[in-house]
Amino acid sequence: MLKQIALVSLMGISTLSFADWQVKVGGSVISPTQDTNTALGVVKADHEFAFTPSVEYIFGETPFSAEVLLAAPIGHDVLLDGNKAAKIKHLPPTVTFKYNLNNSSPFTPYIGVGGTAFIAWDESGAAKKVKEDFGFAGQIGVNFKPADAKNWGVFFDARYAQLSPEVTLIDELGGGKFDLDIDPMVYTLGYSYRF
Repeated sequence: MLKQIALVSLMGISTLSFADWQVKVGGSVISPTQDTNTALGVVKADHEFAFTPSVEYIFGETPFSAEVLLAAPIGHDVLLDGNKAAKIKHLPPTVTFKYNLNNSSPFTPYIGVGGTAFIAWDESGAAKKVKEDFGFAGQIGVNFKPADAKNWGVFFDARYAQLSPEVTLIDELGGGKFDLDIDPMVYTLGYSYRF
């Protein structure tokens, strides 16, 4: 009986239609927009490049979809008054709920809102500890599907992530704590494939 239930469930999942899924792979520039004034000076995270795949679920024939941004750990040099003081790595899972402005042209603009996370992965240098953080995420972009393309397209989008993880400094620098205001813009150019 249990096997039959599992088989029926799997068949049901498979008919959820892969036609409702889209995979996107792209390269991103992560560009912090803020800096932080501390007792030691001005602290800022530097720009980084990253490979950023994502998976999107389209809700049937509606213009709505949900996208999950994935990435390998992203490393930022942390600059103190322009000099490298530390390095931090993090995972940036981000979920946005999108509205796709479908039309008769090959261009489909979209806009999305959701949430993001800063999951600390590693730290070195003056950073003794970096805490997780959660915040708002926004997204705007466009997908281009050529007339002769059956399933593939190219896309460009820009995301904003509201992230200010708490950083604890090493004891040699007083062990103080501050919120590192990163708040990055993430610009991505890539390839999309809809199943």
